[in-house]
Amino acid sequence: MQDNQTYDGIKNTVTPALLERLKQIRHVALDMDGTIYNGSTLFPYTPGFLASLKAAGIGYSFLTNNPSKNTNDYLKHLEKMGIPAVREEMYTSALATIDYLKSHYPDVRKLFILGTPSMIAEFEANGFVSTADDANDVPDALVVGFDTTLAYSRLCRASWWASQKLPYIATNPDWVCPTDQKVILVDCGSICACIEGATKRLPDMVIGKPDPRMLDGILHRYQLEPSAIAMVGDRLYTDVKMAVNANALGVLVLSGEATMDDVAQSDVTADVIAENVAKFGALLLAAQSN
Repeated sequence: MQDNQTYDGIKNTVTPALLERLKQIRHVALDMDGTIYNGSTLFPYTPGFLASLKAAGIGYSFLTNNPSKNTNDYLKHLEKMGIPAVREEMYTSALATIDYLKSHYPDVRKLFILGTPSMIAEFEANGFVSTADDANDVPDALVVGFDTTLAYSRLCRASWWASQKLPYIATNPDWVCPTDQKVILVDCGSICACIEGATKRLPDMVIGKPDPRMLDGILHRYQLEPSAIAMVGDRLYTDVKMAVNANALGVLVLSGEATMDDVAQSDVTADVIAENVAKFGALLLAAQSN
């Protein structure tokens, strides 16, 4: 049997069993912020990594917990960065929330949405009606997301609807959003904590990673088993935990939020820990070439 091996930029031991798992990978699900770019800065190795996957016949999709941009906005954002992509390659927590509502609350149409105009447009494009910041415009359910346009009055209104026992869905659990700026971007989890402080109520469901349903779109679209997918991201508690929950390969990159200190303190174990996606890509292609 082949001995355990070390690879450049890989922080954990590569065992023969791991190499066998890597040989099965046919699709890579990629987190975005902190994984392929940071804020408005594209990592220089990202285009080469994506090109190497395509050349090897390995598909990829962009999977993000950040619902603040809708699918069209993300495609434009990626194109501006020099990464061409199509709608089928994007799946956001907003789309996962829409799928969840349609499946579990088929009669819900009117929503009070605490989110950006771009996120609200995604819901409206999928048949939902966004209610106004008005006590007389009663929604069927409350949806809270990562709202970079957050207004105090709307936060208060969302808290009111949460207190009225309406179905309450959060798009993602993230506390902060990665950024290359000297600022902390308060994300959906922190906004929900504010609502909890005011109402003592948690969301009924938190969509987005680590919920394994975030992979369903890819599994169905490409007719794949979870073992054929590698989930790559910069967070243990969302990206890697989702991979564990879905029985996919969990890959942690150290280009965003997580550090090796986090790895040591976490009860979530990544199958691969790499400096960045390029280092993981080299390992993946090496395994598949043997």
